Amino acid sequence: MQNKRVIVGLSGGVDSSVAAYLLQQQGYEVIGLFMKNWHDDSVTISDDCPWLEDSNDAMLVAEKLGIPFQNVDLSEQYKERIVDYMFEEYQRGRTPNPDVLCNREIKFDVFLDIALSLGADYVATGHYCQKDSIIVDTDPGVDTEPAEFTHRLLAGADPNKDQSYFLCQLNQAQLSKTLFPIGGLQKREVRTIASEQGLVTAEKRDSQGLCFVGKVSLPDFLQQKLATKKGHIVQIVNTHPMYAKTPENTPASMAEKFVYFPEDGNVVGTHNGAHFFTVGQRKGLAVGGTKEPLFVLATDVQKNIIYVGEGKDHPGLYRRALWIDQADVHWIRPDLQTDQPMIVQARIRYRQPLVKVSLFQEKNGVYLVFDTPQSAIAAGQFAAWYLDNELLGSGVIG
Repeated sequence: MQNKRVIVGLSGGVDSSVAAYLLQQQGYEVIGLFMKNWHDDSVTISDDCPWLEDSNDAMLVAEKLGIPFQNVDLSEQYKERIVDYMFEEYQRGRTPNPDVLCNREIKFDVFLDIALSLGADYVATGHYCQKDSIIVDTDPGVDTEPAEFTHRLLAGADPNKDQSYFLCQLNQAQLSKTLFPIGGLQKREVRTIASEQGLVTAEKRDSQGLCFVGKVSLPDFLQQKLATKKGHIVQIVNTHPMYAKTPENTPASMAEKFVYFPEDGNVVGTHNGAHFFTVGQRKGLAVGGTKEPLFVLATDVQKNIIYVGEGKDHPGLYRRALWIDQADVHWIRPDLQTDQPMIVQARIRYRQPLVKVSLFQEKNGVYLVFDTPQSAIAAGQFAAWYLDNELLGSGVIG
């Protein structure tokens, strides 16, 4: 154990600070690395410099623990793989998840490669999730040596902080080199440890906003690269005849989206660009005069129209199923992939409670059919499916 080197992604927060401390206590050789992911002056994240404060806090934690520390500039890769992708997706009328992408593309790809080049056996983060390794007998009756481990990504022990969803795009190679030291702890336990060890991050508030970048006003951020363009907001009544049609009892039929046209409703306002809005959005519409709030049902970026409905129970918000193209399907446990229907649990956004789902693997992709209709299924987001507390796979919603 003493010979194992672990590089911890020190973010300047309490979780990664305690992760580093715990690994040190377990006898690992620990090195702290802070990822600087943004300094592009052409796009302003915010008026202050949260990364600078975070970097200083990470350095103070490293000094307190007596571990080596350095900064690594990943801003070029972050812009190419995360920010540019975000702009492209929003321009297409889709809703990306930069946190999932940051973990797949930056923390557990670029950062992992850097760590391995520095002689690390593992990388570690302060995520609230867990990992274990099992031996799967893929060919019963055949003696294969040496045995290969299959790594399982499990939910964090703290149900209020479980972050496994954000890691839903990791693969077996990445998991084999990753440790999650605080995954078995409750958040309050993490803060207690930090306080007992005198770490400067003990009472620091959890970060918000883009992964390793900080708080961002998304509309202001997007408007720096995506042009504003006036368009109509069209309201669709709850009783529109299209909602009376009952879909056939097939995954394809239940996954069909409602298709709207300007003549389906009345113009109730204007907006500055359909690509600034997402399905299920309530804020930012600036349309009054309704008994209940208006919610975005759909966006048409080609015609620059937003379709809205009144109330959170509007039928246009709900669908029984979703589709994921095969190119966007990812299995953390490829050994469990099957062409037979699977009963699993799934979520389509972080913090959403897991719900029962039937998974159908087709030639060209995957259908997820929910036991109960789900609200605001947004193209571009990630759906992740679980068996008990193990995350099996995920995909980009089409």
